[in-house]
Amino acid sequence: MPASFAAAAGVKPGKLSLYLQLIRWNRPAGWLLLLWPTLSALWVASHGFPGWHLVTVFTLGTFLMRSAGCCVNDVADREFDRHVKRTAQRPVTTGALSVKQALALGAALALLSFSLVLTTNAATIAWSFAALAVTLAYPYAKRYVAMPQAVLGVAFSFGIPMAFAAVQSRVPPLAWVLLLGNLFWVIAYDTEYAMVDRDDDLLIGMKTSAITLGRFDVAGVMLSYLIFISIWAFALYGRAHSAIFSIAIGLALLQALWHGWLIRKRERDDCFKAFRLNHWLGFTVFAGIALSYWGQ
Repeated sequence: MPASFAAAAGVKPGKLSLYLQLIRWNRPAGWLLLLWPTLSALWVASHGFPGWHLVTVFTLGTFLMRSAGCCVNDVADREFDRHVKRTAQRPVTTGALSVKQALALGAALALLSFSLVLTTNAATIAWSFAALAVTLAYPYAKRYVAMPQAVLGVAFSFGIPMAFAAVQSRVPPLAWVLLLGNLFWVIAYDTEYAMVDRDDDLLIGMKTSAITLGRFDVAGVMLSYLIFISIWAFALYGRAHSAIFSIAIGLALLQALWHGWLIRKRERDDCFKAFRLNHWLGFTVFAGIALSYWGQ
C-alpha cells in the first residue's frame, strides 16, 4: 500500500504502518513461497514463457491473496497470538487495529485479486472460489487438525491448478501431482516455522505438525523435503529435462540438507532462519524450469 495510495484513501500515516504490519509488508518471504511454485506451473503449462499478462496477474494476485490471508489469520488467532512471543505485538492482537478494520482490508485485497482473475478465463475463475475457501479454512484448522500444515499446503499450492487452468482452460493430472509435491514442501517449511513456537503452542493448546511429530520433527521435515523434490523431479522429467533443471534439483537438495543442519538442535532462531530461507529453494526450482524451457 504505497503512501500516495494511502493518502488518496484517507489513511493516516500511523494507520498505514499498522496495515503494512498486518499484511507482513516487511516480510516478503511469505508471499514468495506462494509465488515460485505458481510461476513454475505457469511455465510448465505454457511450455515456456506464458506471456506478461498471466505473469502479472498471478504475481500480483499471489501477493494480494497472501496479504488477505494474513488479515483473516490475525483476526482468527488474535486471542492465541497474545500468548506467543513471536506474535504478541501483531496489530490486531494488541488492539491497534480493530477486527472490522482488518477484515475490511482483507476483503478489499481479495476483491482486487479477484478482479485480476476476471481477466483470465472461466476455468480459472471457478477454481479461484475453491482457493478462497481453503484460505479461509486454514486459520481454524489449527484448532482441530493434528497436521494443519497439510491444510496450509493445499492453500499455498492452489496457484498451481489455477495456473494450468489459465493457460489450458483445464486442470490436467500433472497439475495435481505438482500440487501434491508442493504440499510436502509446505509441510517441511511450515513445520520449521511451527518449531519456533512449539513451547507457546503447547501451553495454549494449538495443534501443529511440530507438536504432532514430537521428537521426529526434524526427520519429518527432511522426509517432506525429499518427497517434494522427488515428485517434482519425476513429474517434470521429459518436460523440463535439460541439464539446467537437473542442476537446479541438485541445488534444491543441497539447500534442504542445509536447512536440516540448521534445525537439528531445534533452536528458535535457527528454525526461523531455515523457514525464511525456503523461498530461495523455491526460486531455485523455478529458475531451473524457466531456464530449461528457454534453452529448448
